[in-house]
Amino acid sequence: MGIDRISNENMSTVARFFEGWEETLILSCLQGYMGTAWADCENKPQSAQIVIADFCFLSGKVSEELIRNNPKENNLDFVIMVPRNEEWAAQIEKTYGNNAKKVIRYAIKKEPNVFDLKRLRVFADEVNQDYKLELINEELYHITRKNKWSSDLCSQFDTFEKYNERGLGVVALHNGEVVSGASSYTVYRDGIEIEIDTRKDYRRKGLALACGAKLILECMKNNLYPSWDAQNKGSVALAEKLGYHFDKEYIAYEISRYGEV
Repeated sequence: MGIDRISNENMSTVARFFEGWEETLILSCLQGYMGTAWADCENKPQSAQIVIADFCFLSGKVSEELIRNNPKENNLDFVIMVPRNEEWAAQIEKTYGNNAKKVIRYAIKKEPNVFDLKRLRVFADEVNQDYKLELINEELYHITRKNKWSSDLCSQFDTFEKYNERGLGVVALHNGEVVSGASSYTVYRDGIEIEIDTRKDYRRKGLALACGAKLILECMKNNLYPSWDAQNKGSVALAEKLGYHFDKEYIAYEISRYGEV
């Protein structure tokens, strides 16, 4: 056996494994924007893996080799592994044992014309006057990457030039200090995947709502779809307040010691 990396030119050979999987991180890779794709064979694959940001998606015929495959390009020791079906899930549990934490995540419907722009403007404008919302510029890009709590806002763009070219984000400032933000975690041809983070001591102040609303409005201006995937029910509630609708629960595994076991 063996594992082959799939080049951007050959993405069509693995695309069929991910048909019907409404996940923009998968699109980001298949469209050649971000991430890496792998298969048991480049020419006639039976199994496929996509690794992008902190996520890994598995489909096709179950392959323990792909479950263990931790691409050096991604440099991950932790990953959120999403199986296509129960067979993959069972093999993930068998392979990683106690290092695989089974979790429930929440898919949000992708509905392009669902947003009430007036309502979103109210959310963005009603933020307390002590706070200021700003689009992420070069200075703010570096600040978000430096602080641990906000590092995921721009973490998938290793230079500001790349972020400025394809990314989009908003932060809330308090006395000139970044305390909350919403940004493009990943990007694909027609949109972004939203990441929202707030510093612990500034939560419950409506800042995530304001930043999220402002980012969605910016996406609408730029003809981008602001995709949302929820880690927990609190994230679902925030999404619904912004105009999204819950789709379904799905199983994922938080893998520690990724590729080592």
